[in-house]
Formats: sequence, structure tokens, C-alpha cells
Amino acid sequence: MTFVSSPPQAPSGRATRSDVARLAGVSPAVVSYVVNGTKRVGPDTEARVRDAVARLGYRPNPSARALRLGSTETLGMIVPSVMNPYFSHLAHEVELAAAKRGYALLTANADGSLAAERRHLEYLSARLVDGIFLCSSTHDPDLRDVDLQGIPIVLLNHSAASPSRDAVGPDLVDGARIAVEHLVGHGHERIGLVVGRATGTEEDGRETGWRRTLERLALPPGPIGRGEFSPDGGYEAMRWLMRSGDVPPALFVSSDQMARGVLKAAHEAGIRVPEDLAIVSFDGSIDAVYSWPTLTSVAQPVAEMAEAAVDALLDTSSQMRNRIMTASLVIGASCGC
Repeated sequence: MTFVSSPPQAPSGRATRSDVARLAGVSPAVVSYVVNGTKRVGPDTEARVRDAVARLGYRPNPSARALRLGSTETLGMIVPSVMNPYFSHLAHEVELAAAKRGYALLTANADGSLAAERRHLEYLSARLVDGIFLCSSTHDPDLRDVDLQGIPIVLLNHSAASPSRDAVGPDLVDGARIAVEHLVGHGHERIGLVVGRATGTEEDGRETGWRRTLERLALPPGPIGRGEFSPDGGYEAMRWLMRSGDVPPALFVSSDQMARGVLKAAHEAGIRVPEDLAIVSFDGSIDAVYSWPTLTSVAQPVAEMAEAAVDALLDTSSQMRNRIMTASLVIGASCGC
């Protein structure tokens, strides 16, 4: 008869570092060096420790590690919608930038609700994350009543300087200028706007940039269609323009997702893009590449914004950092190029 030896069991319940040390014949400190990679040990010693870890099924206690390090090595991020490819891309880049510094990322979806933003802020604070990236649905989120327990926050995708918090985001006003000037370069003198509804009373920077650029070029503003920042919102805004009988020859659309809806409504009505209607959108997301025709879009510097936001969050200096970053035009077919 053949007997198979079972791996030794910890004295009670979950294996501890001391259990591993006894089995490997080393001190608990050496186990910590091997498991955490904080100090080199001899190859034979490391092999014994790793064998003991495997046999006992040892897993480091994250709470104990957090207490020892004074850090959970975890960051939080709140986005308005995980369904929006732009925010999915931004969260992915933040996760990559955080991982390079040894941090994991927890992402929460506010679904466009300020109340949900606050709930997620309180939840992440209770989890004692080391910092939070907030992509708020409003231009100036009021966090005075939120118990943040001293956890730092960076306002990400924030397009204006913040007097009280670190902020990183795109230059929406200049991005609109780039879009409008490109359409004017195609000979268009009447350019409309399809823009998303923002929470709060402040005008969206893309609308401001559109209006200012037309004023500077001495061109009259075209009609404005408004809707949610979604394909449905763009679709309804375009349908409204068609019902009003005032569809201009060119449109600046404030997001690629809205532009998808504009394209659908235009196709249904037999409006040809770009022959009858030239479009430049904003974001530079995957939506722009896989629309038909492909969208000419003002692309946000997503990877650079993510790196800057992680730097700001993990920098322990007291200096306030506000970085408004320049967007760039990515040529597709929707503008007539």
C-alpha cells in the first residue's frame, strides 16, 4: 500500500508567518524578506521558505501589512460612467500608471449621480485607500461634508484650475478652438454645436471655446442641440435640430459618444457625412475609430493625464498642482478630409 503524506497544517486556522518560519527553520523576519522581496537571502534559504509557504498555503495578512507600512497600497477612482469608452480608457491608463508605483486601483461608477459620487467617496475613504481620483459630473464638486479622513483627492478630467485641490484635465476651450478652426479650414462659415448637459450651472468649456472662436473669426454661431453625454443624447440632439429645420453644414460635437448618435440620426434621415454635414467631435476614443465614417476628433492626452494625476496624488509635498493639458486633432473622414 502506498501512503501519500499530507502537507503540514498550521496549528489552528490560517497559517501565520511564524508557522512558515518554523517549517523552514528560519526566523519570521527572513520569511518577511522573502515574501515581500525587501532583502536578499541565500538561494537555499529562499527555496526552503517558498516551499514552506506553498505547503502551508500561507497568504500574507493585508491588514497587518497595511498597518506595518502605513499604506494599503491601493488607490480609488470614481468615474461618471464605466459604459463610456473614454472613462474606461482613462481608468485603464490610471491603473497602469499606479501599478508602476506598486499600487492597485479600485474603480467605482457614479452613473452620473452626485449622490453616488459622495457614497463612493465615503466607501473608498472607509477602505483607507491612499488616495482618490475623482472624475466628477460637476465642474466644482463640493466635498466639505464628506469625511475623507485626510485622504488626498485629485480632480481628474477637470478642465479648470482648482484653488483647493490638485487637478488634472484637458483644455476644453482650446480643444473646441482646434475643432472649429479645422471646420472653418474646410470652408464652413456656419458651424453648429451638439453639447452634453453638465451638472451645475457653469457653461461647458467646449461650448465656451466654440462660441469664442466663432466670435474671434467674426462668424455667427450656428444652432445648438443639447442632450446627455451618450449616443442617445447625441441622437436626440440631432433629431431636435432636424425637427427645427436648422441643420447647419458643419457641427462640433462635444463627445465621440454623442457623435455616434448624431451619425445614426443623420444616416436615418439620408443626410450624408461629410458631403452634407461635416463633423468634428471631442475625446479621441475608440468610438471615433469604429464609427462610420470614422470621426475626426480632438483627442485628449489620456496617458499623460493619468501619469500626471498619479504623480500629483503620490507626491507628498504641499505644493498645489493644477495641470490643464493640450488636446490634439486626430483626422478621420467625418470632416471631409
